[in-house]
Amino acid sequence: MSRAIKHLLTGGLIIMTMAVSAAATATGNDLKLTIVNPQTLYDPSPNGYSTAVTAPRGARIAYISGQGGQDSTGALSPDFAVQVEQAYANLHAALEGIGARPDQVAKLTVFVVDHDMSKLDVLTRNVKDMFGEALPAQTLVPVPKLAIDPMLFEVEATVILE
Repeated sequence: MSRAIKHLLTGGLIIMTMAVSAAATATGNDLKLTIVNPQTLYDPSPNGYSTAVTAPRGARIAYISGQGGQDSTGALSPDFAVQVEQAYANLHAALEGIGARPDQVAKLTVFVVDHDMSKLDVLTRNVKDMFGEALPAQTLVPVPKLAIDPMLFEVEATVILE
């Protein structure tokens, strides 16, 4: 099967489209993510993520660049919980900007400055508030600092478009 891959970088958003033959293209009803939490592994859903998420054949993939806790003026609160809440609001706005919903997010990568276990409650609450039962796969990466010194949190997303 022949596949043409196109990349588009626009305002921090990369959309990768894979063109497939009409016979292999999924119908609208088939463009749903499948969440997989094998019973032989620890159930991560209480912590706000899933073990794996599969995308249907023929889906387009969008990559949303890291969203920090800046408000619309670019200001950052010094409070970790406030930054996390704002970062997820920014992610939601980015999803809306590409015509996507939270249940289309397949994978999150979150970066936490000076991570410790006390921050997990804030992280889990925000993920569950945004995604409900449709918890994406997720990786948390502890980091010493982010792009801007007062940033304490950043979240990037891989999104399956219909």
